[in-house]
Amino acid sequence: MRKLDVTIDRFPIAGKFTIARGSRTEAVVVTATIGEDGAAGRGECVPYPRYGETVEGVAAAIEALRPQIEAGLTREALQSAMPAGAARNAVDCALWDLDAKRSGIRAHVTAGVNRWPPVTTAYTISLDTPEAMAEATARAAERPILKVKFGGPGGDLERIAAVRKAAPDATLIADANEGWTRENLAAHLAACADAGYALVEQPLPAKEDEFLRGIDRPVPILADESVHDRPSLDRLVGLYDVINIKLDKTGGLTEALALAEAAEARGFSLMIGCMVGTSLAMAPAMVLAPRARFVDLDGPLLLAKDREPGLTYEGSIVYPPLPALWG
Repeated sequence: MRKLDVTIDRFPIAGKFTIARGSRTEAVVVTATIGEDGAAGRGECVPYPRYGETVEGVAAAIEALRPQIEAGLTREALQSAMPAGAARNAVDCALWDLDAKRSGIRAHVTAGVNRWPPVTTAYTISLDTPEAMAEATARAAERPILKVKFGGPGGDLERIAAVRKAAPDATLIADANEGWTRENLAAHLAACADAGYALVEQPLPAKEDEFLRGIDRPVPILADESVHDRPSLDRLVGLYDVINIKLDKTGGLTEALALAEAAEARGFSLMIGCMVGTSLAMAPAMVLAPRARFVDLDGPLLLAKDREPGLTYEGSIVYPPLPALWG
């Protein structure tokens, strides 16, 4: 007999995490645990207000599915039982973990991933004044990949240059979180190209990104808020070069794997990304890391305290999870 447990957990952020839409000082996550025959599978999700989600609403959505989950709901049936989003992610990843615990077969093997090596993750620099961002960048300049938040009121041209000056050797990814406009886009893309940025992520609001179809792009452009799951993909051909796959958007590892395959078939490169969560949220995303051009799974590095056990980070190198954590 299966047993579902749903909890809301809080993890303080080290300092403050700021993007174009606001700041946070803690990560509030929903954890689903599914027990069966002495084994327990866990999944974590991060509800995101940008997509109309609340912590309470996501927890309630999982609770509403309790009868089906405890009756033996499969991952395949889950895909139609819940829409894509954070709630389905927690349940889907818990079912993956439960299957691995019960069978003794690691989740990456079940997913068809034969090699699961450590990978290099990007590290996030929060949005702030140009001076403060330069100082934060200098402290992280030894990290090989930095993902830098832009989109604040004024000053992004100065921020773009200041960050590059503070980290002359790092690979830089500019993430505007929908914070730029049609009017300033060309200037910001040119500034990123001049400063040697590798990617620009979601420069325009998702509802306005058709504008990207006709522009010169001196830097490759990455979709984040514009891409969720496979139904959202076809419209993006010709608009973006890379897509950011996040399990909280796809609704779990099952759809994320299918989205990755569909995206590659359409010529997109991949980034594997995350919300700000614990190692339990990063672990399933690690299954996709071997096929990604960029990995952005630094959530635990931004926390004052992670779950235990957590993922192992050595600088920006992150290792696949041990079974005690997930999968």
